[in-house]
Amino acid sequence: MPARPPSRAARAAASLLCSLVVGGTSLLPGCLSRPIALQDTRTTGTVVERLPRGVNKIDLLLTIDNSKSMKDKQDILALAVPDLVRRLVDPQCIDPLNPADSSPPVGGSCPSGKEREFDPVVDIHIGIVSTSLGDHGAAGSCNVEEFHFSNNDKGHLIARSDRDDKNNDDNNPPTYQNLGFLAWDPEQKLSPAGEAILDDRAGGGLVPTLTNMVKGVGDVGCGFESQLESWYRFLVDPAPYETIEVVGGNAVRKDIDTRLLQQRKAFLRPDSLLAIIMLSDENDCSIREGGRTYLLAQSGRLPRPRKECSEKGPDDPCCKSCSVDRGECPVDETCGTDATALLTKEEDPPNLRCWDQKRRFGADLLYPIDRYTKALTEPRIHDHEGNLVDNPIFSDLDPTDELKTVRPSELVFFAGLVGVPWQDIARQNDAGEPDLRKGVDKDGNPVGGFKSAKELSAPNAGFASTWDIILGDPKSRRSPSDPHMMESPVPREGENPITKTRIAGPDSPDNANTINGHEWNPNPVFGDLQYACTFPLLEPVAGDDCAGVDDRNSPLCKDNPDGTDSDLQVSAKAYPGLRQLQLIRDLGEQGIVGSVCPAQLDDAAEGRLDYGYRPAIGAIVDRLKTKLGGQCLPRALQPDDDGKVSCLVLEARSTAEGKCGCDELTARREVLHENLAAKRMVLDDPVAAANGWNCVCEVEQLDKPEELAACQNTVPPAPVEVGGEKVHGWCYVDPRLGLGREEVVAKCPSTERRQVRFTGDGAALDGATQFVICSGDTAKQ
Repeated sequence: MPARPPSRAARAAASLLCSLVVGGTSLLPGCLSRPIALQDTRTTGTVVERLPRGVNKIDLLLTIDNSKSMKDKQDILALAVPDLVRRLVDPQCIDPLNPADSSPPVGGSCPSGKEREFDPVVDIHIGIVSTSLGDHGAAGSCNVEEFHFSNNDKGHLIARSDRDDKNNDDNNPPTYQNLGFLAWDPEQKLSPAGEAILDDRAGGGLVPTLTNMVKGVGDVGCGFESQLESWYRFLVDPAPYETIEVVGGNAVRKDIDTRLLQQRKAFLRPDSLLAIIMLSDENDCSIREGGRTYLLAQSGRLPRPRKECSEKGPDDPCCKSCSVDRGECPVDETCGTDATALLTKEEDPPNLRCWDQKRRFGADLLYPIDRYTKALTEPRIHDHEGNLVDNPIFSDLDPTDELKTVRPSELVFFAGLVGVPWQDIARQNDAGEPDLRKGVDKDGNPVGGFKSAKELSAPNAGFASTWDIILGDPKSRRSPSDPHMMESPVPREGENPITKTRIAGPDSPDNANTINGHEWNPNPVFGDLQYACTFPLLEPVAGDDCAGVDDRNSPLCKDNPDGTDSDLQVSAKAYPGLRQLQLIRDLGEQGIVGSVCPAQLDDAAEGRLDYGYRPAIGAIVDRLKTKLGGQCLPRALQPDDDGKVSCLVLEARSTAEGKCGCDELTARREVLHENLAAKRMVLDDPVAAANGWNCVCEVEQLDKPEELAACQNTVPPAPVEVGGEKVHGWCYVDPRLGLGREEVVAKCPSTERRQVRFTGDGAALDGATQFVICSGDTAKQ
């Protein structure tokens, strides 16, 4: 097809205001997720942003806490697994113009007037890792030889049925090619083929196997839970160690864990959407590995901190351990003369080793949250030696296969079902009450469920955001505004700013506080924290949380006639998951928050959106489907009188020996001289090198009136045609400006129903990424 001469709109686009990426396939429109303009239209600045192509495959990693007290939450997750899988492989039917009206498909199809919320996903890898990474060389409470094999799962994929028998392989769930993960493959396109049955009557298929795997994680793992480091070890660590030993008083990594690298290479595809879902009822305790940090996991007591830690605060430069050189700090008599002063049992209870470390020990012994934020967002990370290396998440782990496209960060998501009251993160109804069934989203639709990233960042209950309520500001050590989210070994006071629920004292009845029951009195020698939230168990159990607690006034235990706690546990607990929440907040749109404390477990009927972990599953699917079903444009563009916009589209890809040939491709041409600056920006994109881009072409905007009208008015999935011939290129659709029909953008949120639509061969070529660049007067403020 001969190249058309550049249109007036394409030449005007040489005056750049912004640059955003739209990735496409032949099935999905290219839509934009963030404002075209982030600055005043009078400036000449340029914003470069990527929006990835529509995707049709997912790599799903479940990170499940396997420490004590987790069985009840694992059982609820096992009930939620079918909901998650079915929502992905058999999407809901929705009324495009009424987002609150959704229903499951019947017989694989939707009733008249409804359509799938996105196309079924027919290629999914699903794996599980536990939070147990051993004792980091301490030979202490998580020593595998002395305790249980699941005290150190090493970050490997696990698939087991038996919680107690490491070698009982005969009863373990079958995984894809014995690689430790499941592969959903209903079209049998994988080689060898994967699982094609979702759930058969005999108990086989993807759903029953995954449910069995979730239950098989167990609850006898290491009490020093590495909720963040466990998935980091499996997905990201450039050189995961095989063993760790203490040599000369310092922990030293030994050898490379080749089995983990083999599992990673098989599980993680470079062009998939990657979703990590974490389930845990405690705050993260990812201990730094190497040096003397292993002492945190030992059974003995830790060295005393200098007095500045308590007198001047943990940020004082002299707040450090008595075991290190004092430097320019004054002599501290509390450290002793030989720097061997140890904390007492009361000062150093073993169950509080991961809490308030800098003040209590003089050092932060956990990995910083920034480690995990960078792992999920940046193509290059630092290894254990401090060298800058390729991030496996954004790399091609198998250069010998045919997959060459590398995912951008927009295709990586992290969801945490953690200790936070569900009332704090639920959408609110018209009366301002947390309502998981009819709470309204940011567009005013009564869809219920948990808040999105944008909604969590909006003002709430007199505070700047919900984050202020549930997290505060960890960097400035400002506590959460909800007292239920404050970490404390002693009873707290105050009220929830959203529900006005007051903290109840230890002597209160068990149902005095609907969020966490009431405060309690932990054993000071063993140590424990107050709870963020609790929920009633379906069946009472003789659990460890109520064994020998006597007069601790635990809200988890059934009361004896004399008011003391019995050994019968009637409720489950969760502690504030502050480190996980900090990561989710820092990830912005890539982060998803759910509560590990369900609102109710009594009514599982279809349509009960508040049952179990359904609200969390709904939040996860709602976020993923923006990539599975295409994205929409929150800010309008300014068209000319002919319905075109002053924008150009550049497409970057890798070609053999640099043979580009733009003019030989349909709806494409060589980049014009006046647009070479835009081409250089494309090739400077962070993922350009990883994808091997060596070819950039311009994709043509439709300018013939009949083709433009067809692009703007043909309702998907019907092909865009004129006179029976397909139309190739792109157009801008905005029904509110009279450009196209509402049905074309009906899947977009009510406030974002506009998009840059690609049609025919104008859609991104395989392995290519498309950039939309608009002139300064095009983006409307």
